[in-house]
Amino acid sequence: MTVYGGLPRAVPEDVGMSTSRLERIAPVMQGWVDAGKIPCALTMIAREGRLVHFEKFGTQDVATAKPVGFDTIFRIYSMTKPITSIAVMMLYEEGHFQLGTPVSEFMPAFEDMQVYTENGEAIVDAERELTVKHLLTHTSGLIYGGDWEHPINERYNEADFYGGDLAHMARELGSIPLLHHPGAAWNYGMSTDVLGYLVEVVSGMPFEEFLKTRIFNPLGMPDTAFSVPDEKADRYATLYEPSADGGIQVIERGPVSSGPLSFHHSGGAGLQSTAADYLRFCQMLLNDGELDGVRLLGRKTVELIRMNHISDDWQPLERTGCGFGLGFAVVTNVADTNSLGSEGTYSWGGLASTTFWIDPVEDLIGILMTQLIGDSPFHAQFRVLAYQSITD
Repeated sequence: MTVYGGLPRAVPEDVGMSTSRLERIAPVMQGWVDAGKIPCALTMIAREGRLVHFEKFGTQDVATAKPVGFDTIFRIYSMTKPITSIAVMMLYEEGHFQLGTPVSEFMPAFEDMQVYTENGEAIVDAERELTVKHLLTHTSGLIYGGDWEHPINERYNEADFYGGDLAHMARELGSIPLLHHPGAAWNYGMSTDVLGYLVEVVSGMPFEEFLKTRIFNPLGMPDTAFSVPDEKADRYATLYEPSADGGIQVIERGPVSSGPLSFHHSGGAGLQSTAADYLRFCQMLLNDGELDGVRLLGRKTVELIRMNHISDDWQPLERTGCGFGLGFAVVTNVADTNSLGSEGTYSWGGLASTTFWIDPVEDLIGILMTQLIGDSPFHAQFRVLAYQSITD
C-alpha cells in the first residue's frame, strides 16, 4: 500500500517505533488548533524509507472551515533554500565550478565588492572574493533588510530586489556594500536568492525550468512550483499571522508574492509545495542522493552537504548546538539543542512555520506543515514527540 509521497506505509513497530507513543502527537497538535493559535497542521514521520505517521488537524481556511487535506499546498518560504542549494550542488558535481570559485566569474555585479565597517561608520574594500561556498553557508555578508539601526538596512529597504528578473536582483545586491567581509560571520539573508540566479546562469535555462526538469519531475514532486495553477487553487492554504486578541488573522498578501497564486522565482523563499512532495525531496537526501532509481547527487556530495562548515562560535538564527552545512542547519551537539535528536541531523524551516529534519543516524524524517507567520513553539514539541516514539 502506498500513500501520499509514494513511500510504503509501515506499522510503526516494524521500523522500531511505537504506535501508542506516536498517538501522543494528535492531542498536542489538535490543542494548538483548538486554542486558535494555528489554523492547521500536517505532521509526517518516515523511518527506514516507510511512512509511519501522517495526520492532519484543523482547516486550510478558517473562514470557510475547509479542512486541511493531505494534499493541501503550502507556502514553504525558506524551505525553498535547501532545494536551491541541492540544485547548485548538482551543477557543482558536473564540474561547472568549485566551492571556492568567486561568484563574480558568473555575475559581474559582485566584482570588487565593498564592506561596511563595524556599525556602518565607513565603507572599505572586501578582504576577499565572495565565493559559491560563502553563499551556500550564509557567510557572504548579504542579509535580509531589517529595522535595526545600520545604513545597510536603509539600502536594502530602498532596493527593488523583486521588481525584475533574477539578473536585476543580482545587480541590485551587488551595488550594496556587504555587512561583513565574506567568510567573517554567519548572517541569514539573500545568499540563496543569488544561488538561484547562479543556477540560471550556469545551466543556461530559467531557474524555474531547471528545478522542474532536473529535480521536481524526476523525483515525482508534481505540486511544487513557484505558482499554483487554477485547477489546484482549492487546495491552497490561507496564510495567517497572530492577531492582537491572541488568535490569528488572515494575511491578504504574503511576502515574496507577486499575485494571488504566483510568486517571484526566489531561490530563497518562492516555492509552494505539499508535505508529500517535500517528503520525496527529504527521502532522496536520506538515501544519499537517490530515490526510486533516480539519482540527483552522489553519496560523497551529500556527506559534504550535511557537514558543519562554519565556526563553532556562530549559531544559525540562535539555534544552540547547531552549525551550518551547505544549505541546511546541522546538529553538532545534541545536549546543547535542549531537545531529543542525533548529531548530524540536518534541517531548516520556512517563514510560515513549516519545518523538516533529516536524521541519518536514526534513518528518520520529520515534516510539519502549517501557515502561520509568527512564533512556532510547536516545532520543538513535534520533534520530541517523534523521537520519544523510537523503541529500538
